[in-house]
Amino acid sequence: MYLKDERLYKSDISTVRWIAYDLPGNVGWILYFVGLILLFGDQPEYMSDAIMTVLAVISIIPAILMLVGIAELISERIHKLDWTLPRMRLLRGFGALTLGGIIGTAIAAVMLIFTVNVGTGDLLYIGLMLAGSILCGLFAGLIFKRYKPVNK
Repeated sequence: MYLKDERLYKSDISTVRWIAYDLPGNVGWILYFVGLILLFGDQPEYMSDAIMTVLAVISIIPAILMLVGIAELISERIHKLDWTLPRMRLLRGFGALTLGGIIGTAIAAVMLIFTVNVGTGDLLYIGLMLAGSILCGLFAGLIFKRYKPVNK
């Protein structure tokens, strides 16, 4: 339930554009999670470095934001709220996915630069995280941007 005085936001996005943004956005968060899970599961050579380990742990923050966004979007879909959302639902859904993508991009880029400069190991997992966070942040952001306040 949401507060009575909370402003509603409505999207004018077409169904075709929604799908065109939604699919790569979903591929994005999936790639980010695959890269993150493989990074911790496979423990590549560069994970023995203390800085990379700290960056890897910090990279869990965008994953949490993405999970919050995914859970909210599933809840919105269940309640049939896709096109008109209260402000908090919009922020918890597309806002969290967009922010998770932006932060994930920054962290993965730093990890990539560090790994290239040190010259250690395979960059596949970091590449998956970087590509995924870019897709997630960009396409969730494009949908987020299409929501405008409803005039009362």
